Amino acid sequence: MSQGSIPAAIPSSPTGLQSNAELSRRRMIVVSLNVATYLALLWAAATVLGSGGWTLVDMIMFACFMIGTPWTVLGFWNAVIGVWLLHGHKDPMSEVAPFAAAGELDTPVTISTAVLMTVRNEDPARAILRLKTVKASIDATGQGAQFSYYILSDTNDDAVGAEEAQRIEAWKAADPDRERITYRRRTDNTGFKAGNLRDFCERWGRNHELMLPLDADSLMSGEAVVKLVRMMQAHPKLGILQSLVVGMPSSSAFARIFQFGMRHGMRTYTMGQSWWTADCGPFWGHNAVVRIKPFAEECHLPMLPGKPPLGGHILSHDQVEATLMRRAGYEVRVLPVENGSWEENPPTMLDFAKRDVRWCQGNMQYVKILDLPGLKPMSRFQLVWAVLMFLGLPAWTLMIALLPVAAWQAQDIPDYPTGLAAFLYVLFFVMYLSPKLAGLLDAVLTTGGVARYGGPLRFAASAVIEIVFSFLQGAVSTIRTTIFMVGLLFGKSVVWGGQSRDAYGIGLRTAVENLWPQKLFGVVVCGLLYLISPATLTWSLPLTLGYLVAIPFAMITAEPWLGRAFKRLGLCGIPEDFDAPKEVKVVMGEA
Repeated sequence: MSQGSIPAAIPSSPTGLQSNAELSRRRMIVVSLNVATYLALLWAAATVLGSGGWTLVDMIMFACFMIGTPWTVLGFWNAVIGVWLLHGHKDPMSEVAPFAAAGELDTPVTISTAVLMTVRNEDPARAILRLKTVKASIDATGQGAQFSYYILSDTNDDAVGAEEAQRIEAWKAADPDRERITYRRRTDNTGFKAGNLRDFCERWGRNHELMLPLDADSLMSGEAVVKLVRMMQAHPKLGILQSLVVGMPSSSAFARIFQFGMRHGMRTYTMGQSWWTADCGPFWGHNAVVRIKPFAEECHLPMLPGKPPLGGHILSHDQVEATLMRRAGYEVRVLPVENGSWEENPPTMLDFAKRDVRWCQGNMQYVKILDLPGLKPMSRFQLVWAVLMFLGLPAWTLMIALLPVAAWQAQDIPDYPTGLAAFLYVLFFVMYLSPKLAGLLDAVLTTGGVARYGGPLRFAASAVIEIVFSFLQGAVSTIRTTIFMVGLLFGKSVVWGGQSRDAYGIGLRTAVENLWPQKLFGVVVCGLLYLISPATLTWSLPLTLGYLVAIPFAMITAEPWLGRAFKRLGLCGIPEDFDAPKEVKVVMGEA
């Protein structure tokens, strides 16, 4: 019996670390809290909307509220549970990640791991430097002999492909472990990234027990990688172990603000989520260790019926692979701590929107696989939740579009429940912001937590900037994603290619061409509210201001000079901005 395991007679998760009864109890608690909160919010919304009798607009707005609210409610409770675990529990890791103890043992790595980097029309110098840095860091742990490295290219630009090959050859020529470095370029992009990984498994999978997929912008420390491998080595029924991925230092103002919020917010949110998802955790497709044999044998992605965009190959493959891995009898876990695992975030609002619609199309495909036989109930819920994440955006957009009509109707309602409407509005915003607020509270309550972000003044200023930013950015994203989702109905699909990584400015013409729908939407909605009810317009600004300022917002947050100013002042900096690990310094050109 492994350390921390429960008696075999008690039904448990595949690793034997947690009893099924305990996990069921946790999930029942979360379901009860969410359902009770959701129903209370629906009651309040129904009371407000139906106060003068139900109209068609009221019914549509209520339906939109029903669709858009669950994501906020679950985020609230994940954040609350996360804060409770981190600051009200003596040993949160034993509750959330009992497998993590194996990573702290000084045991030799005896199983072979393939470190994979998937690329498609990326900057070869940038990508290869990251993989070389990962290798050097792993070698420094003394466990490097058990790791091999693969660059899996789907590049269709011959010039980029030629540079990839040249730089790989130069790396191999200078590295004594050249036999453990492999470069392969496919002639087509069949199956996208999932097909790329599938091709690796068929060619080389039998040579290794584990694989560590990395994206072109990924970076991991050798210590973090070895810890994850030790956990997988100690628990053969761990199928996927996902690390918590955080942002890299950036000179882009947009990326800095975005990842500042993600950094402190993800810790509490992921800790709370992991407490109850447990063995049916998430897989984000990179910076995670995967057991190859069950992945190759059991995680074949189905070809979806119909034509693209919703038919054909599955784009967002990672969460589907997670559900199939769990169906095969292996656990899918997340290590909910910062552990030397990094990625880069989009440098501008426009790049963020492009990434968002790629995820949107992939997630909406999950509708066609919800009936896959044999999935665990929790795994099936994960797919539904991924769909709802994007389905809620057009619901909120439609609700805001109908706000002027609702304000006009409310004028003729005697005894309109203004107090309840205001309370519901404020309460909803508090719940919407709860992951961010919980993250801020966690940093304040953690010894040295605020100091890691440059001290209390920088931290407080950055928090205010990020909260304002999140409202403005959210408005831009909802319209963009809503328009794209309408396009899906008419066969519109994303185009996959290389991604922008560095800060650059956005010109007025480009901003207008991309963001005029947001501006037009904002002018119409806010103009009508101003004519009907200026007071309602004022209350609506957290929701509607982002539409009006979408164009200057995108331009200003993309300005390189603003990013340089933020960096110089230490605003919206993450811990690596103030104390960068060696691996980060290398790829940033500072070592």
